[in-house]
Amino acid sequence: MTKPAVQTIDPREIGLRALDLRQPVFGPDAVARADETLKAMAGAMKQWIDADLARLQTLRLEAEAAHWDATSTDAVMCAAHDLKGLGATYGFPLVTSIAASLCRLTETNAGKAAVAHNPALVRAHVDALRAIVRDGIRAPNNPLGLALKQTLEAEVAKLGVAPR
Repeated sequence: MTKPAVQTIDPREIGLRALDLRQPVFGPDAVARADETLKAMAGAMKQWIDADLARLQTLRLEAEAAHWDATSTDAVMCAAHDLKGLGATYGFPLVTSIAASLCRLTETNAGKAAVAHNPALVRAHVDALRAIVRDGIRAPNNPLGLALKQTLEAEVAKLGVAPR
């Protein structure tokens, strides 16, 4: 008898495999190797974050030229979203926080309308991100960086346009 071309698996018959969550998924050797790899990539990461920030700045300037229409504001939000996801990986946790604030500002229709009316808060976010990387502020509790983060988040919250 030949094996059928399609095999149907019924999970009720096979059952679920139990996960042993008492054991770590990655052993200490794997974590150490990953840390070493990230340290070895540190120079490249600085270039990558600089490129991401240059892209964000370019999109900001294009959005200003387009009078902050929905398409250009979405492009700024997408670039900020990338930085939100990678800031801490690049070694700049404040970039993650400030980029998240910029995402909250620009992700809703109400936020986009507020930005179109007064884009100063987007400019402040982008300039803060650039300053943090330019000045090499890597500590999440750096007084200047923390003040920037808290002020920007408070201004976004005041507008009442961002989900939390």
